Order: sequence, then C-alpha cells, then structure tokens
Amino acid sequence: MNNILNKKTKFRHLGLIDYQKAWDYQEDIFKQSVDLKIQNRRNEGNEEETPNYLIFCYHPHVYTLGKSGKQENLLLNEDGLKQHEATYYKINRGGDITYHGPGQIVGYPILDLDNFFTDIHKYLRLLEEAVILTLKEYSVESGRIDGLTGVWIDHVEQKDPRKICALGVKSSRWVTMHGFAFNVNTDLSYFEHIIPCGIDDKAVTSLEKELGKKVDISEVEIKLRKHIADLFEMEIEIE
Repeated sequence: MNNILNKKTKFRHLGLIDYQKAWDYQEDIFKQSVDLKIQNRRNEGNEEETPNYLIFCYHPHVYTLGKSGKQENLLLNEDGLKQHEATYYKINRGGDITYHGPGQIVGYPILDLDNFFTDIHKYLRLLEEAVILTLKEYSVESGRIDGLTGVWIDHVEQKDPRKICALGVKSSRWVTMHGFAFNVNTDLSYFEHIIPCGIDDKAVTSLEKELGKKVDISEVEIKLRKHIADLFEMEIEIE
C-alpha cells in the first residue's frame, strides 16, 4: 500500500467536449494511477505519490447507460437520437441510464481514495453533500432519499421529489472515475426520452427551473469546487 498521503488535486476544466473524448481522457489518467499503485506495491519502501484529479466539463447531448442499466430505459431509436442530435454509449460505471448536455456541470473526480479514505459509500455521500451545500447558497433546500443516489429537491415530504444531480462511479484499487452530473441550466426536455436512472415515478429538475431564471454556471462551478475541496480536505491546484 502507498503510505504517502497526497491531498494535492489537479483541477482541469475541459469546457465543451465530446463524451467519447472525455471518457478516453479519464481512462488514460485512471490507468496511469492504477498502474502506479501496482508498481508501488512491488516497490515497498520506495513508493511514488499517486496523483488526484478533479475534472469539470460539459458534453453535447448524450445518453449513457451504466453496467446495471437496461437498454429499454432509452426511449429513442437510432433515428430518434439523430433527430435530437444526441449520441448514446454503454459505459463502465455503475447505475442505469442518464443524460448529459449543455448547461450541466459534469464532474469527474479521478482520485486515489487511499489518499483520503477507503470508503466508496462515504465518497458518494461527500459528492452529494458538495452539491447540497452549493444549492444552499442559492437558497434551494435539497438532500437525499433513502435507497437512491444523487441529490433531490423535496426529499423530505416527497410530494413532488425531483432529482437535480445524478451520480455514477467506477473504482479499481481505490482509484475512482466517472462521477456526477449537476443540472444547472439544462434543457430538461431531453430527460423525457429516457427513464432516468431506471426510476419512472420521480421527476428531474435544474437550478434554473427551481429559481425561475438562468444561473451563471461559472459561479456555480467555483462554489461547487470549493465545497468538494473542503469536504475532501483537498489542496486544489488549478491547471
């Protein structure tokens, strides 16, 4: 095991990027980290620091299906996807189907959890907490619903529960990839073409919809990044 705890986390914003390109980018960093951990195991006493990355980006319209997902939760055929200028990928994260698109903050933390804590449940809860704290700064109350991942509005009484942030991750040797999708100024009509996360009795929302006005997405990103850094006790290095 690597006994060097490295809290430094490189922050990169990739802007608007094709989903496949971002996935390849993640896979490359993820593989390098996993390979380094394997090498460190062989070189006990002479380990190298494993790096951490926090990546933000936006995607053109795309639907992604996780390993535990069902194809029938995508309600569009190939022609329908073309008509909506959307693409579709089966991917290697947990969870079911979700949508990514402009106006949505997509976050990909590629962390070696050995640098922080080795607990995937805690990892997911802290990512949710960062979004909950960010929403609080806009006077939007949010939280969790038992048995469901992500961040929800009207999570207590659940008269009209609606998801504002979805999560889906993969980890190997405590290195993480994939992450979260936070709806800020998202075109919510695209969710009508899927059964989001396989849940057909709950709605999806965005910060724009909850506030009744468009929001400065860059401002939201700064707040969100700070909350992630504070919760994980990261030392953020902006690249």
